[in-house]
Amino acid sequence: MFTGIVEELGEIVAIENLGDASRFQVRGPVVTDGAKHGDSIAVNGVCLTVVDLDEGSAGGEFSADVMAETLNRSSLGALAVGSRVNLERPMALGGRLGGHIVQGHVDGTGTIVERKLSEHWETVRISLPADLSRYVVEKGSITVDGISLTVVDAGLDYFTVSLIPTTLALTTLGVKQTGDPVNLEVDVVAKYVERMLGDRAHGPAATPGPTPARASGTTDGEAVS
Repeated sequence: MFTGIVEELGEIVAIENLGDASRFQVRGPVVTDGAKHGDSIAVNGVCLTVVDLDEGSAGGEFSADVMAETLNRSSLGALAVGSRVNLERPMALGGRLGGHIVQGHVDGTGTIVERKLSEHWETVRISLPADLSRYVVEKGSITVDGISLTVVDAGLDYFTVSLIPTTLALTTLGVKQTGDPVNLEVDVVAKYVERMLGDRAHGPAATPGPTPARASGTTDGEAVS
């Protein structure tokens, strides 16, 4: 479980094509400090498992395997050597929930449609897949490339967020341009609420009862006088 508070702006240093998967080598001295094999690290909002640590690397590097499903459903497939990535370790039990509950399970991808620079912040408009729009509400939370952000405006096929200078300086949203893809994870609470309301609307599932006793000498479909 993550919070969407990016700890470090890392870098892809190598990508190995494994046929139906890829192995990414990522530089991130902050998130690798104290990390071990099997730990989770969010890379642009995608929860990945550490499979190898380069302890001799001055920059602190780790490797993670990314299967084809993840490459196809997230923007990780568009990364190249030299790409900058947002990195976050899982939240420690008892730690502060600085952003919101983030699972690291990407729901879909959007595209940066427009950037508007203001005096003290920047407004970014991002396209929104139709099947995710019902989960995005004005002033609600959404995760963009692993960053917990507040929705400023929500439409049927887009949403906007406002970025402060710190976010622009310390995350990928400071360098991404119009047309670039981003990973999206909607608020998991909204999905659970939808499921529970849907189950309530359909009512509880019928519980099979005992089979009625059949009159002696009858067969299915016969009337008993």
